Amino acid sequence: MAMMLKMKKVKTMNSKSYIYSTLLLSAMVLFLYSCKGDGLLHDASGSFEADEIIIAAEAMGAVVSMDLQEGAKVTKGQLLGRIDSLQLYLQKDQVNASVEAVRLKQNEAEPQLAVIRKQITTAKNEWEAASSQLASISKEQARIHKLFAGAAATQQQKDDIDGKTEVMQKQLAAINSRIDVLKAQYESTAAAVRIQNRALLSEVKPLEKKGEILNDQLWRTRIIAPSDGIVLTQYVREGEWVSPGKAVCKIANLDEMTLRAYISGDQLPNAKLGQKVNVFIESGEKKEKAYSGTLTWIADKAEFTPKTIQTRDERTQLVYAVKIKVKNDGLIKIGMYGEVDLSPKS
Repeated sequence: MAMMLKMKKVKTMNSKSYIYSTLLLSAMVLFLYSCKGDGLLHDASGSFEADEIIIAAEAMGAVVSMDLQEGAKVTKGQLLGRIDSLQLYLQKDQVNASVEAVRLKQNEAEPQLAVIRKQITTAKNEWEAASSQLASISKEQARIHKLFAGAAATQQQKDDIDGKTEVMQKQLAAINSRIDVLKAQYESTAAAVRIQNRALLSEVKPLEKKGEILNDQLWRTRIIAPSDGIVLTQYVREGEWVSPGKAVCKIANLDEMTLRAYISGDQLPNAKLGQKVNVFIESGEKKEKAYSGTLTWIADKAEFTPKTIQTRDERTQLVYAVKIKVKNDGLIKIGMYGEVDLSPKS
């Protein structure tokens, strides 16, 4: 009887041990399954970011047009809106009118120079006529001197021809002097006009520079997309008043996303710039979608583990931030969580 009780007790103990072992194994399986759900089977996790650009106004005034819609695609150089530029256009017209007025004040030298050129031409014609007469008189003078030497001409004839020759020579000299004076007058008139016009043109240059400034200010009344992207947020509506520096909208290029994740110091030797890595996102029904990514940045100093980030080693308190570029197929959104493997898993 005692033997039977002992055997029954042993059998009961073995049954309890079996049940305990079964429960322990089930708990371990559940734990591993839960770890898989927490993403601890991957090297690191983080959230996706995009290079966001805040477009700001570069002029002051009311927004007269705004072709923006959140979620819409924009291309680099696209006109997104306009700021009131009427006053700037009026100022530009005023500057152009001032430039034209200054130019009209310039002295025109050509009419004065044309008169002087005509006088010079007339004097030259007179000189040629006088020179021809002097040549004839000189021949006559030589003939009479020859006759006078042979006693065939009188003293009076000789004196008369000598007087005519002298008068003609003086007349030619006077004409030459007049031509020289006219030439000097021509040069001085041209120089005086150039000096006067140069002074007037010095007034034009500042006006032209002011016109260039106004052109730049007019250009800045245009709100232009600096790059391709998607409009994430619109801060200003048509009719609102803006000033330089006020944010108009925020865009981001979502064609390529950045996963900012954290790795431990033990994983750091396995991370290299330019390295190809595997990135995963949840695709529903506890499935993952894989992407190929490129490691583009590794922090140069460690930081404390963010509460929302889990690494492979939970005991590690210091981690390094990394950035991974991933081509987006449209499923990745800003703020979405992603996981990364630095090397393929077996």
